[in-house]
Amino acid sequence: MTLGAKLLVGSATLLALGACGQRTDVAPLTGQSLPPVPYGQETQPNSAELLVMETLAAPERSVELRRRSEEREDDPFDLPPE
Repeated sequence: MTLGAKLLVGSATLLALGACGQRTDVAPLTGQSLPPVPYGQETQPNSAELLVMETLAAPERSVELRRRSEEREDDPFDLPPE
């Protein structure tokens, strides 16, 4: 295979992969409906509202990372194997 043919095949592959992304809004399939109204709500959330994660589903990191080397404290549960 010549260099020109390889470049043509490679660019066609990249173009095809670049076109794979979904650019339309999410909607239920034909014949399907959205899930029932959640308990305690009066209105049906739309598909965009259903895709938003709750805080408990993706919590923020609450542990501060160490900035420098520090001596570790003694861990009473770090036992040798038996």
